[in-house]
Amino acid sequence: MADSKASRRRRPASRRLIQLYAALLHNAHLKGFLSGQIYQGRAKYACVPGLNCYSCPAAVGACPLGALQNALASAGHGAGWYAAGILLLFGVVLGRTVCGWLCPMGLIQELLHAIPTPKLRKSRFTRALTWLKYAVLAVFVIALPLGYGLRHGLPLPAFCKYICPAGTLEGAVGLLAVPMPANTGYFGMLGVLFTRKFVVMAAVGLACVFCCRAFCRFLCPLGAIYGLFNRFSVVGVKVDPGRCDGCGACVRGCAMDVRRVGGRECISCGQCMESCPHGAISLRAGKITLLAPERGCADDGPDAAQKRKKRGRVLRGAALAVLCLALLWFNALDPAVRDEPMPFSAPAEEPADAEPAAPEGREAGERLPDFALPCYDGTTFRLADQRGKIVFINLWATSCAPCKRELPYFSDLCKAHAGDIAVLVVHSSMVLDDPAAYLADKGYAMAFATDDAEDTVARLVGSTGTFPQTVVLNRRGEVVSNRVGSVTPETLEALFAEADGG
Repeated sequence: MADSKASRRRRPASRRLIQLYAALLHNAHLKGFLSGQIYQGRAKYACVPGLNCYSCPAAVGACPLGALQNALASAGHGAGWYAAGILLLFGVVLGRTVCGWLCPMGLIQELLHAIPTPKLRKSRFTRALTWLKYAVLAVFVIALPLGYGLRHGLPLPAFCKYICPAGTLEGAVGLLAVPMPANTGYFGMLGVLFTRKFVVMAAVGLACVFCCRAFCRFLCPLGAIYGLFNRFSVVGVKVDPGRCDGCGACVRGCAMDVRRVGGRECISCGQCMESCPHGAISLRAGKITLLAPERGCADDGPDAAQKRKKRGRVLRGAALAVLCLALLWFNALDPAVRDEPMPFSAPAEEPADAEPAAPEGREAGERLPDFALPCYDGTTFRLADQRGKIVFINLWATSCAPCKRELPYFSDLCKAHAGDIAVLVVHSSMVLDDPAAYLADKGYAMAFATDDAEDTVARLVGSTGTFPQTVVLNRRGEVVSNRVGSVTPETLEALFAEADGG
């Protein structure tokens, strides 16, 4: 018996394996770490339950906090019921079980805390500090995005922009770590904001080494939201009142600042099951026991343990099949990640005495292949029809504040060079808001369109999913500049002059 217990302790904990599995499932687009291409398939419409940055090269879903902030910022243009509804669903079904079992940031924090150093014990001070995350939720997730969106019509995902360490680690550092030369453009976008956020990330990481789940306990607004549902969530740790004598061993042995099992700070990690001397605690999904104490549950039938083992084997097999399918889909089968040639339109005929056409491509000196895209005003923008003009193609999204901020610059450029320039502004095909409705009263003097279902324009110009991106073509349709990042009026004028002289 002693040997059996010792071998069980040496095995990887089932919770740690599930955490690793969830982190891999959240980030199944592994080829993104090599290509620097952010996954832009239809799955990105869906929110994942844990805190996982949308801009991580491997992320296959949207972050629920980012979706909520953008929904609040666009309150004047869209209701944002999806973001609120999905958080409500996750909260009612899972509560903070998400934090303990499914959140990639939770796993990172626990791995950092495993570094052997002196540890800070929980106390009245740490318990009081847990309320700070509710202030972060109120100010950075709700008040600032909502207020800024209503006042300026621009999104300000304040938590993502100023605080979120997951965004810095998975998004910024993840993209910067992509092998050269795919990451070259990202280094040019670094500035003071990145430096500040890197410092925040480093401070949070250091705190997690000495204090168990410091970010989760004191700063994470997603945990604050899920904690509100802990009392009545379907999945979570439950106490058998018939076995519990109120000894408090479960709370004393918990590294989180819980006052009772299942309270707002409880992440349902199951550690209290080992601490309880009476076997009164189990992890349940409604009436189904997911994880039972060693002695079983009080309401177990004669073959309950065997049924749990059988159910566990079935679930493990199904989970492995789902993971293999997800990895295959997001790295090979999904049309959004296939490296297949685009069905280009036939190029426009060149005069007999014209210079030989440059090879097709998206790099400087290459000729961007022809495409046609229907615009919001009912016209069709065909690239071949723009020969003889300087062409600017701008990729943007309503959720991108820098994109919105620079739209007037393109409009002014278009007016300044009327008749000598063609500007096409292409919204990402991943649309939750209504770009046409947002633009209706702006009076901008250029063509607007939404990319088609195959992301034709995005793929032609080599979009990585990072906005804004601006492509400049000379009068022969050859690429002069193709870069990611914001522009200024002076930059646009300089690019126009460069294209005009090419």
